[in-house]
Amino acid sequence: MKIGAMYSHLNGFEWIQYHQKAMWDELEQIINTIKAEDYRTKVSKEKTMKGKKLFSPTDLNKKMKDDFETLGWYESRTNYWVTDDYNLISRTMHLKAEDQKNIMEQEGKTPIRSYNQTDFVKNRIAVEVQFGKYSFIAYDLFVKHLAFYVGDTIDVGIEILPMKSMQTEMSSGPGYYEGALYDLARQGRGVPAVPLVLVGIEP
Repeated sequence: MKIGAMYSHLNGFEWIQYHQKAMWDELEQIINTIKAEDYRTKVSKEKTMKGKKLFSPTDLNKKMKDDFETLGWYESRTNYWVTDDYNLISRTMHLKAEDQKNIMEQEGKTPIRSYNQTDFVKNRIAVEVQFGKYSFIAYDLFVKHLAFYVGDTIDVGIEILPMKSMQTEMSSGPGYYEGALYDLARQGRGVPAVPLVLVGIEP
């Protein structure tokens, strides 16, 4: 596969090139060494494409997971506590999870355990590979990456998506690069407030 298009939000790509160029080289290596046709393994059951062999999101995800982990990228999970009081959440969100819980209990609230998880992290760069439902892309861009950035776990988030040309060869449902790019542009230049790199891939 190859990178078909890329967009740098709040100088995300420039930051990587200056501070962590080797990490970008690893990402390109992973993408470039995958032969997309090897993962055209899903036989469609949809009326409009019945019997057609499509790219399998599950198989592609597994291949990327294996390749990223081989190069030392790892899944990251951040635990935190929430409650029904906005001011209390705002006051405690930057504290350690255990401190969040204790303060909520002291103020008579019921803490609810929650977490954010990202696919791969290395040297303060997070990568999400998104071949799932299109709604997951917005969650990645406007919640996940931002939460890890605000929590000082990462400096840049990278979102890997299929280009429309590749998405049409997948079952209906997955989002695609061009649509995500539009959603970013619609929010304005400063939203979300986290440096990002949007990467569109194609066979």
